Order: sequence, then structure tokens, then C-alpha cells
Amino acid sequence: METSFESLINSYITNKVGISEDFLSKELCQNLAIHLLQLNAADLLKNASIGNELKTVQNNLIRSDKIHWLDKSHNNEFENAFFVKIDAFVAYLNQSCYTNISGYEFHYSLYEKGSFYKPHFDQFENDKQRQFSMVSYLNPNWQPQDGGELHIYQKNNNQMISPTESKTVFFKSDELKHEVLVTNEQRLSVTGWLKRG
Repeated sequence: METSFESLINSYITNKVGISEDFLSKELCQNLAIHLLQLNAADLLKNASIGNELKTVQNNLIRSDKIHWLDKSHNNEFENAFFVKIDAFVAYLNQSCYTNISGYEFHYSLYEKGSFYKPHFDQFENDKQRQFSMVSYLNPNWQPQDGGELHIYQKNNNQMISPTESKTVFFKSDELKHEVLVTNEQRLSVTGWLKRG
């Protein structure tokens, strides 16, 4: 477990973008993907908004994914297994990097064919609680022609990250502008933020 934590942290320190190819097990990714698709089939996903609870709007010209929030109160075994992993990572991050993370929030994200999310930052102007962004991908057999890359903008090192199964990406929520490029296949992930305050 600590190996995947170290790969996230070390690559973040080196490139401002942490990447672990195996943060989540393939089995957990597959079960989360099945659960996400079941929720979608039951029409329980909602069109994503931009902004926070103080000011939210839906704008399909900016983002066109659908989401469903994970919550421990759901008592879903696969969500709970994900939370166990995140709890362990937060404890490790706080101990090793003194980040003082005190909470988190995560949601499923489903991009249907043709969906995207235009360039944005993850930290709100009126709420600075989000410290780190994390995205875990649930897409087996993803191919370059499938699109849907996470494009992270950096001054001298733009990164294009393919959303392949088991990969997790980690970066500072207020530092890096990023976007999800148009996907040519159904694209599944668990996306969220580690919070402070």
C-alpha cells in the first residue's frame, strides 16, 4: 500500500502532478465501475454543475459529465473499500508531508461519448478548503484513440494523462488549470478533493 502512496507523493514533488498506476486494485476498479453503471441505469446520476453550494450553475458548454456523490452512509461495500484506501492515504500524507488534511469529498464521474470539461481550477474563489485533487480511473482497455485525456497545464510541462484503469492522479487544487478532453468512449472515474479547514 505504501508503495503506491510514495509513487503519488514522489511524482507530485517532482512534477507537481502525482501519478500512481496501481493506487486502486483492478478488482476494486471493476466493482466501482459496475456500481457506477448500475447507478446510471437507475437514473441516479445528475448533470454536473460548476461552482459550489453558494453559487452553482449547469453549463453544458463548460462541462457535460454526470456525477453521483460517494457517502459512507450508503454503506456500499465498494465505496467503503475506496474510503478505507483514502483514509490510509490521508493518514500517510499527513504524517509524511504535514499537510493537515482533515476531510475529503468524492463523486463518481461519467463522461458519455462526446463529453468534456473545459479548462478550470478545482479550488473555489469563495471557499479555500480544497487542497488536493484526486482522480482514480475505472476504464479497462482504454486506447489512445478513445480520447478523454486529462490535460494539465503547466508553464513548461503540459501533461496529457490517459484515463486508464487503476491509475490515480494527484495535484494541488489551486495551482494547476486542467481539462478533460472530448471522450470518444464512455469514461468512468472517481473524482474528489482532500480538504482542510
